[in-house]
Amino acid sequence: MKVLVIGATGTVGTAVASALEASHHVVKASRRGPVKADLEDPSSLDALFDELPDLDAVVCCAASGPLVDLVSAADDEIAAGVRGKLLGQVALARRAVRHLRDGGSVTLTGGTFSAPLTGGSLGALINTGLEGFVRNAAGELSRNLRINLISPGWIKETLENMGMDSADGTPVSEVARVYVEAVEGTAQGQTIRP
Repeated sequence: MKVLVIGATGTVGTAVASALEASHHVVKASRRGPVKADLEDPSSLDALFDELPDLDAVVCCAASGPLVDLVSAADDEIAAGVRGKLLGQVALARRAVRHLRDGGSVTLTGGTFSAPLTGGSLGALINTGLEGFVRNAAGELSRNLRINLISPGWIKETLENMGMDSADGTPVSEVARVYVEAVEGTAQGQTIRP
């Protein structure tokens, strides 16, 4: 399969691209790499799909959202978070399904917190929106196209890099394995939590 991985330079994206490369031709894209993609710039997504015909799968690992204080955050901070992680992935999925080969798949990235998190209200809004979008979009797709959402919690390596206790983090290799299963499997409209 020919698989596009967006956000291929981050912790999760690097691991996902590496895991997929064992069996597939992987095209790595990021905001600053040789193959450019920016979820906040729909024209970059249009250009990307014009450059890359005959894709079998698109995986988005570029989705991150800020922790913001619910009371003090400015409206533009909230809008920027929604625009990047939620609306950016919706724009990506809409374009991907027009360009994928029959039977292709789109895998997006959400997130989950094991308990309420200070500053996590925006993330909860975005991630819940992505879950609803994927669940409903699955029923709208034709040509045996599939769409799923991977919703990891904290990544062990990210916690370590932040100097935090990584005991409750999921190893990035385990998270990458779940992305590969979503690309290669038959799941449709699912939110998958590693």
